[in-house]
Amino acid sequence: MKALVYHGPGKLALEDKPTPVIRNPTDAIVRITKTTICGTDLHIMKGDVPTVTAGRILGHEGVGIIEQTGENVSNFSVGDHVLISCISSCGKCTNCKKGMYSHCENGGGWVLGNLIDGTQAEYVRIPFADNSLYPIPAGSDEEALVMLSDILPTGFECGVLNGQVKPGDTVAIIGGGPIGLATLLTAQFYSPAEIIMIDIDDNRLEVSSRFGATKAINNSDGKAAEKVMTLTGNRGVDVAIEAIGMSSSFDVCQAIVAAGGHIANIGVHGTPVQLNLDKLWSHNITLTTRLVDTVTTPMLLKTVLSGKVQPKQLITHHFALNDVMQAYDTFGNAMKERALKVIITN
Repeated sequence: MKALVYHGPGKLALEDKPTPVIRNPTDAIVRITKTTICGTDLHIMKGDVPTVTAGRILGHEGVGIIEQTGENVSNFSVGDHVLISCISSCGKCTNCKKGMYSHCENGGGWVLGNLIDGTQAEYVRIPFADNSLYPIPAGSDEEALVMLSDILPTGFECGVLNGQVKPGDTVAIIGGGPIGLATLLTAQFYSPAEIIMIDIDDNRLEVSSRFGATKAINNSDGKAAEKVMTLTGNRGVDVAIEAIGMSSSFDVCQAIVAAGGHIANIGVHGTPVQLNLDKLWSHNITLTTRLVDTVTTPMLLKTVLSGKVQPKQLITHHFALNDVMQAYDTFGNAMKERALKVIITN
């Protein structure tokens, strides 16, 4: 089969690889029909995720059709159309029973495209299929549902829920990429009074305004914190959501969070950041970090199928699997290419 293979920082290749086979009775083999590229894949390319070793097939998002199931898979059959969760989970261990699927104690968690081969290929092996796949209703827009593999639950769980967004809040999202925009879409479930989007890309800021941001701030001059404080009468924001994974964006969060507020980190950080605890300790600040658990995927799936949330708006480019290298070039040069999410079709 064709697959995109990581060979170390900055090195990718589309190669022929063996088609995966059932290894455990809870596995399923899925033929990928649609997949995408995540910002985390770009962090992998920069060497920020050392658990990803040379030879790994990348990708942790997608939809497809089940080709084969292990003997213990009971929720799915060959031919079923399924949504692939970016998190694999047994559903039975102590952490899974707490809803912490990302810390599954039986070899699950974020493994696809990280510790085992992922979805940017013609086929993928899905461990713990019963708890790691979701059935796709007939007639659904499967491209839109690719956004439910990762970015929608990530933005919602790590940003909105961890940030405890409430009606009337002032929320700032630092980073207007796909994760930041997914956070923007789902933050509106809770009717915040203001949602301020901060980025250096005018196109993404314009998109965020269409998606519901009430203010958009370009941080090309590095003065976003000052602008936010001016907008808020020097009070700051109730919730500051870091959606990039850079020390500079985390610094903005620390500078703009109001007393009693929340800093919710979503971004993947490959290097340490400065924690200004000397300024935060007396301000009743809550700082949260999280790897997405995808426990909200069933609820989000209902909102997407009902039309309440329309994540297809995030898709800007389409490629065939044979053109996956071009897809990476486009996604990696998002500002120039005006790219958000790309769909790769097998």
